[in-house]
Amino acid sequence: MQIEESIHIAVPPTVIDQIWSEVDRWQQWDPDTKQARLNGPFAVGTHGRIVPSKGMGIPMLVTERSAGRSFTVEGYIPLFRIHFEHTVLAADGGSEVVHRVWFTGALAFLFGPGVARQVRDGLPRTMRSLKAYAEKRNETIHDGEAAGGSVTTA
Repeated sequence: MQIEESIHIAVPPTVIDQIWSEVDRWQQWDPDTKQARLNGPFAVGTHGRIVPSKGMGIPMLVTERSAGRSFTVEGYIPLFRIHFEHTVLAADGGSEVVHRVWFTGALAFLFGPGVARQVRDGLPRTMRSLKAYAEKRNETIHDGEAAGGSVTTA
């Protein structure tokens, strides 16, 4: 079972990738995340912890990272894994962002359906929130450059 949601965001992929790499700020754009942190760099093999807005925190592991393009983290409890894959591609003056979620492990049949329901309900909201956050952030950066830029005269 795989759940997928995509959205067009009017910012370059580098902006999305920068937002993703700021793991300790995920709660600013993901309403289903109360807290997230990594115990090291945003790179394959780094462990951390994610606390959903509802429920208990679980360990997570970065299992894939392609700077500027994608990352996957795995939340895990014994015999159950939740995989969160995030990809971004340049598209139509901005970015096409896709989030996919799937479950593995011996207890996926038991926990999967309930977690899948929560993910299906929350993922569209998360994507809309990421879009608003990224576009506002990009606008602020560009406004700051315009306002703070220097003028050179000949």
